[in-house]
Amino acid sequence: MKLSLYKNPTVLALSAACISGVSIFINKFAATSLQDPILFAGLKNTMVALCLVGIVLAYSKKEELGTISKKQWGQLVLIGLIGGAIPFGLFFTGLNMIPAINGAMIHKTLFIWVALLAIFFLREQLSPLQWLGVSLLFASNLVIGGFGGFTGSTGELLVFSATLFWAVEHLLAKKMLGELSVHIVASGRMLFGSIFLGIFLAVTGRLSGLGDMTSISTLWTALTGIFLLGYVVTWYSALKYAPVAYVATLLVPATLVTNILTAVFITGTLTETQALSGFLMILGTTCIIFFMRHSGTITTSKIAVTG
Repeated sequence: MKLSLYKNPTVLALSAACISGVSIFINKFAATSLQDPILFAGLKNTMVALCLVGIVLAYSKKEELGTISKKQWGQLVLIGLIGGAIPFGLFFTGLNMIPAINGAMIHKTLFIWVALLAIFFLREQLSPLQWLGVSLLFASNLVIGGFGGFTGSTGELLVFSATLFWAVEHLLAKKMLGELSVHIVASGRMLFGSIFLGIFLAVTGRLSGLGDMTSISTLWTALTGIFLLGYVVTWYSALKYAPVAYVATLLVPATLVTNILTAVFITGTLTETQALSGFLMILGTTCIIFFMRHSGTITTSKIAVTG
């Protein structure tokens, strides 16, 4: 049985990738409005959390709140901690210690760790032909120029740790989305993540940076927050209806979107390495989608649809 468009995981995951690619491009400009990237992330997350909680309270999902068990509340707190708080601190701290290309290369391996964890803990399976698509996606990241290799520095280890935390979040979110609605799980991730980030910012004295807020930085925060809201909802919706490894691989083309926007609006040119990377990315994504469709994994009969 085919899924309706708004519950089609392929469409949802690729939409999340497009939103992410545009968001990354915009964040290059928005991040300069506040000197502290963790404070900037905390403000965006808080805005998205308030929007999601408002959606839950405004619609029928508020009735679902009364059915959440203590165990599920604990899981929502956990997903906020390991997905919306700890990795942000690790990632931005590490990124300030290493070249940006090194941090990007480490983060781009996220889909690989998600796939491996899904095989061991969720018993998901990827066919050899699907692994071919994964290999092409990995190769698309390797051909980007300017990368001089890893050194095993503290900064790289921090970014790698953040990447692993986000990989674990994929698995926990997948499990919870089988029991709760997308808006509830997304709200938990953003709300509790914002609380933990707020505590961290307060303890480290970074909340003083709020005094540097201007009308411009407020507008940038609001704009990037809107994109973050769209990303979280489409990403979690895709996770609800498809294998976690499949969704993670379809988020990789976000890099292609960012590169195209950069070429159109900033540099005016698309380099040969970027073109090759984009080609490998499209080829790998096409392979994964094609062979997943023929595997019969994505069907409504195998999916818990709780909203």
